Amino acid sequence: MSGVNLGDRRLSCRLVKLLERLSKQPSASIPDACGGWAETKAAYRLLSHDKIGWTDILEPHWARTQERMREESVVLCLQDTTELDFNGQAIEGLGPLSYEAQRGMYLHVTLTVSPQRVPLGVLDSWMWARQAKGEDGRRSPSPKESVRWIGGYERIAEQAQALPGVRLVYAADREGDMLTLMARAEALGHPADWLLRSQHDRKLNEDGERLWAQVSNEAACGEIAFDLPARRGQAARQVRQSVRVKRVSLPTVGGDTLEVSAVVACEIDPPKGVKALEWRLLTNREVSGLEAAAELIDWYRARWEIEIFFHTLKTGCQVESLQLASVAHIERALAVYLVVSWRIGLLMRLGRACPDWDAERLLSREEWQAAWILARKPVPAQVPTLRAALHRIARQGGFLGRKSDGEPGVKSLWLGLQQIASCVEGMRFRSSCG
Repeated sequence: MSGVNLGDRRLSCRLVKLLERLSKQPSASIPDACGGWAETKAAYRLLSHDKIGWTDILEPHWARTQERMREESVVLCLQDTTELDFNGQAIEGLGPLSYEAQRGMYLHVTLTVSPQRVPLGVLDSWMWARQAKGEDGRRSPSPKESVRWIGGYERIAEQAQALPGVRLVYAADREGDMLTLMARAEALGHPADWLLRSQHDRKLNEDGERLWAQVSNEAACGEIAFDLPARRGQAARQVRQSVRVKRVSLPTVGGDTLEVSAVVACEIDPPKGVKALEWRLLTNREVSGLEAAAELIDWYRARWEIEIFFHTLKTGCQVESLQLASVAHIERALAVYLVVSWRIGLLMRLGRACPDWDAERLLSREEWQAAWILARKPVPAQVPTLRAALHRIARQGGFLGRKSDGEPGVKSLWLGLQQIASCVEGMRFRSSCG
């Protein structure tokens, strides 16, 4: 948050303090995370300050994100939307979600990551609540929600102008598969590449030939293999896929065409009873062969990071439990929690990508020492590696650390961080008492 300026030094300091508190105890309520009633009241005043917008809170984070992006040759800009369910809470300005009686709001985020999946920061965000239906059963006119996908690309295109040496790749799931988005990117001259998972099997000509039938008729350019991690209801397994690529012309409404590359990756011999894993991807880039296609597939697989990000935000930070007066207050709080969620994901990924880093690059001395104290182990005389420190912290959150367990995930880290925060407070109290 270096350079934060909310127009008042006290407000800026208050924001930094709130971020520190919530980063150490992400699952705690605001009163529980803050150090007493005075600090809690100050936090609520910050979130209810009408002259501060949620964009003001994120401005310094955006600037630091751009700095981190500048150090990369390729940056993946992952976009997705999640719904926030505040049903049963008296928050002014909420709207319907999946059905009219369900109350909440929507959050659309652009999360930037390196090809190695290290989160670089939140680049953009849209927050809104749908209009409720009136007595006539209709909603008030409002902009189409699909414009957020196009607006997200335009924001990335602006960043591309400021980062000429970085290849930016807009990546989205099926909801982003829109001809209007592709046409907008072409009109701007493709300052950023785009990579979309397709949900439409479009007609290619008047004869009724379909896009994916044509691509599937192409000879496979080769095979790829990767390890698919375990997820809920799904065991870990190695996946082999055959890959097909074709350059096609997509007809548009105005009679023009868009030149795109279509990639199909279909699993070979999936386990019995398991549906074959198949991805159908579209991109503006020429795909010259298997190596280029494999790179695009690997980048699409990195889109899972935004799912982890939303899981951290909603389950780890428990933002749907916020009890604030209005949507405007919720938006300011979400801006803070976006940074908190990014930091938790950063800890997880850097522990894997840069395991030999000095732990004090990301943790205070008290934090990593607390991890050994809680484990009732001798505190190392030398600063440990980041991987060793994060393993110790994650053990406090339920990570067992067996050979078969791999590296800790975000859940064990956010739970462990809360235990560490309590220990650090105890250490400081003991120190103050002599």
